[in-house]
Amino acid sequence: MINSSISQNLLKTPIYDFIIEEKAKMINFFGWHMPIQFDGIQVEHNAVRNNVGIFDISHMGKLLIEGDELVSLLQFLVPSDIKRLTSGKAQYTTFLNHNGGIIDDIIIYYQNSKKVIIITNSSTKDKDIEWIKSHTMSTPIKVTDLSEEKVLLAIQGPQALEKLQLFADSDIAKLSFFGHIETKILGYPAFVSRTGYTGEDGFEIMVSNEVGRKLWKVFTNEKVIPCGLGARDTLRLEASMCLYGQDINDSTTPLEAGLNNFVHLDSKDNFIGREVLEQQTREGVSKLLVVLEMEGKQIARRGYNIFSNGKCISTITSGTFIPTTKKALSFAYLPIHLSQAGTVIDVEIRKKLYPAKVIKKTFYKSRKKKNKT
Repeated sequence: MINSSISQNLLKTPIYDFIIEEKAKMINFFGWHMPIQFDGIQVEHNAVRNNVGIFDISHMGKLLIEGDELVSLLQFLVPSDIKRLTSGKAQYTTFLNHNGGIIDDIIIYYQNSKKVIIITNSSTKDKDIEWIKSHTMSTPIKVTDLSEEKVLLAIQGPQALEKLQLFADSDIAKLSFFGHIETKILGYPAFVSRTGYTGEDGFEIMVSNEVGRKLWKVFTNEKVIPCGLGARDTLRLEASMCLYGQDINDSTTPLEAGLNNFVHLDSKDNFIGREVLEQQTREGVSKLLVVLEMEGKQIARRGYNIFSNGKCISTITSGTFIPTTKKALSFAYLPIHLSQAGTVIDVEIRKKLYPAKVIKKTFYKSRKKKNKT
C-alpha cells in the first residue's frame, strides 16, 4: 500500500473514487495511483477467463491524429502496412527508432485516410507525441491529446458481449476482432473496439469522463467483476502479450520480441528502422523473447538471473503465477541457440538455482468464438 502523502502526488483516473470505494489495493504504476487488485488476483483472473471483468485503463494515452498526409506519415513511423486498413479496422504495431528499437507499442484505429485514433502506453504518451510531431511532412499533422477528457474501460471475458449489448444502441455482435465503431451506450456517444489485453473476447470503450463514471457503476451493478493490474498482468502473460518497459523497450526490436506478424517488409516502402529489420531477417536475430515454465513451485520474477552451464546469460523480464494453469510462467530474452522449446535453463531464486523449461509461445485462445468477418 502507498501512504496518503505519497498518493496525493500521483495521477488519478476519473474512476478513482469508485475504485477507492471498492477498497482496492493500490500501487504507483508509472506515476498513476492504480488498483493492483480488488477481491484478489485469482478471483479476477478467473472472472475474465470464465465470465466477465472490467478494467479501468484510463491512464493510457489517447491521441486523435489528423492530416492530409496522415497515411504516408504512419507508413514511415511503423513497420506495419497501414494502407491495408479500411475504415473501422485497427492495427497493433510499434513506433521504432532508427536502430529498430521499440519506442512504444500502440494500436492504430483507422477511421479514414485523414483521421486515426492511437492508444499509447501511459508512460510513453508524451514521447510518442513528440516523435510524431518531429516527423511530420509538408502538410501539417494535428495531434489532439484526448487523455484527460476521456475514460477508457476494458470489458473482457466470454460474457463481455452479452453485458455490453445490454446498453449499446448498435449490434455489437457484428463488430469483428480489432474492429471499431462510434455508437451510443446508455444513450451517450461512445467509441467501441473489439480489442483487449487478456486473450479473451472483449471490448474497449472510450467515452467522456462523466459517462465513464456512469458506465463503471452500471457494469459493476450488473455483476461485472472489477479487476486490477495484477489480473491484467497474469492474463496478458498467459496470452503471451508483451508489456512495454519490461518485455520490450527502445533497445529491443519487434523481431527479437517475436512480433514478426506486425512487420510487413514485403508490402511497404521505407520506414524508420527498416534496414535493421531487413538485416535481422536475412541473418537472423541473436536473441529471442521466450516463455519459460518453472518445473517446480517457484516463481521466476522480473530481474531474476538466468543461468546456463553455470554462466549468467540473461534476466527475467516478466514473471508470475498463472491461476488458470497453476504454473509459473515468465518471459526472458535468450540467446537464439537456447530459444527452442524444450530447452532447460536455471533461474536464480534466493541464491539457489531452479530449473525452467522453454515452452512454445502459444497465444491463449478464448473459448468464445469471435466474429472475424
